[in-house]
Amino acid sequence: MATTTIDPVRPVHLTAGEISFYQREGWLVVPQLLSAEVAAALRDDVVSIMEQIGGWESAKLRQTPEYLPDSPVDHHVHSRNLAALAETLLGGPAVIWLPFTAVKGPQGGRFHFHQDNNYTRLEGPGLNIWVALVDMGPELGTLQVVPQSHRSGTRPADQLDDGHRAMRIEESDFIPMRLRAGDAVVFSRDTIHGSGPNTGPGPRVAYAVQYGREDARYPHPETGEPTSVRDDPKYGHTHRPVATLTAPTARIDGH
Repeated sequence: MATTTIDPVRPVHLTAGEISFYQREGWLVVPQLLSAEVAAALRDDVVSIMEQIGGWESAKLRQTPEYLPDSPVDHHVHSRNLAALAETLLGGPAVIWLPFTAVKGPQGGRFHFHQDNNYTRLEGPGLNIWVALVDMGPELGTLQVVPQSHRSGTRPADQLDDGHRAMRIEESDFIPMRLRAGDAVVFSRDTIHGSGPNTGPGPRVAYAVQYGREDARYPHPETGEPTSVRDDPKYGHTHRPVATLTAPTARIDGH
């Protein structure tokens, strides 16, 4: 007899005011998207992934899209309630673009301000659902967002030596998120965001799932041709669990 997995993400029914806020400001906090128990299980799974791939202890950001079958990360990535939240704010069916760990080690440095579209540009609506898995504020290097910055579309960014992108933002322009474990921040791919240094004794642990609306397109990296996120999401990434975790060998998008 087949077993049914309970969706780990609580169903969210956004008000018209919350949707209007997201459209105007480019971001929205969803408190307690995950219960304390679910957030703790997901945190432990993410930390286990970090311990297996290594290299996270002092990193400004350690990311991998890999996860094991039937794990808390697997269940989170493929949550129907998570996708439904994305679809409400995207205004149509959503396709997973990229899931990834978002871990900043103790003493990990600042992650520069950028737009997700500074990396792989989606032509069409896209967003990120970024979930805190530990309580966090500025001292732990929490997520920082620049309100209404999505309104100007994708802007130019400087190329850093480590392959990342950077924009110059004044401290008065951004809001550091104060989050409890299980809280989520949803933001547009054109919302400028970053994170401060982690000056705390432990890691800042979060998990992100990026979505694109199914009619969004992106230039294929090999041909440059417009490519559908529905037909070929993230260059063919199937967003399925792997049998064995491996350390990433290249930078991937993040914050």
